[in-house]
Amino acid sequence: MTFINRRALGLLAAGSIAALMASTAMAQEKRVIAVSIPAATHGWTGGVVYHAEQAEKEIEAAFPNIDVIVKTSPSATAQVSALEDLAAAQTLDALVILPFTSEELTGPVEQVKANGTFIAVVDRGLTDPSIQDLYVAGDNIAVGANTAKWMAEQLGNEGKVVVLRGIPTVIDDERIQGFTDVMKDTNIEILDIQYANWNQDEAFTLMQDYLAKYPQIDAVWANDDDMLLGVLEAVKQSGRSEIKYALGGNGMKDVVKMVMDENPMTPISTPYPPSMIKTAIYMVAGQFTGQAPMRGSFKLDAPLITPENADQFYFPDSPF
Repeated sequence: MTFINRRALGLLAAGSIAALMASTAMAQEKRVIAVSIPAATHGWTGGVVYHAEQAEKEIEAAFPNIDVIVKTSPSATAQVSALEDLAAAQTLDALVILPFTSEELTGPVEQVKANGTFIAVVDRGLTDPSIQDLYVAGDNIAVGANTAKWMAEQLGNEGKVVVLRGIPTVIDDERIQGFTDVMKDTNIEILDIQYANWNQDEAFTLMQDYLAKYPQIDAVWANDDDMLLGVLEAVKQSGRSEIKYALGGNGMKDVVKMVMDENPMTPISTPYPPSMIKTAIYMVAGQFTGQAPMRGSFKLDAPLITPENADQFYFPDSPF
């Protein structure tokens, strides 16, 4: 498995683009790359849709022999149906997929693979990783662990915290694993861990429940920045003053701006750029322009975003 930092991922994407553009040995046979991703149900997936559509436009403009088909789905069930329709309509040379959920999409992706299709999985891994030829994602265990280490240190390894998790997926499991493994070695009590589906409104409601149920909460971890916004609003409306920290993750520009402004409740974050989908599409497209197929796992590292380095992660024109 190859671990790369955020800048390296950008350079990898740029290198893939440059190699594609420079290729003169391009086969003219029509190639179809299907891209199956969740619809823009929250900020991060909105960024994913944006970057996937950008890759589609750029690749098709440069290479008439490559047809990139981007399909968005609002649920796991809809994504399964979309895969079936894509596979039935044409021969797929490659599939780049960000699964809505891991378990429900593993079988359908395996069926596509059986037709000889190259499989690239982004972000939310399949429950059977042997199906994928290429995997591009962040280091989700580090996202949870690095956040937990910072929180534990600030709390002096004492206190009570609540956790909001996302959608049942491999990456959510990994983030929770990273966080809880660190906390096991402290005297910090995790009062509750429940799903809020990476949704701001659901996180707001869940945090209200936590506030009603637990009279003492020292810190909150929402493992996604969309949920963090809901948490912050619930805390604000409650008037509770004992909560020292509310932390998220993913590097949403609004949250990075909080870090830049040294917000006392949200002074750090972790990056998880949605542009990884664009990188994966370019990596896959390279094999249809005379390059050898890129295989294996590529993971981003997860350094803390702090006031000292936040400007490196702040992109005000980004959709996320």
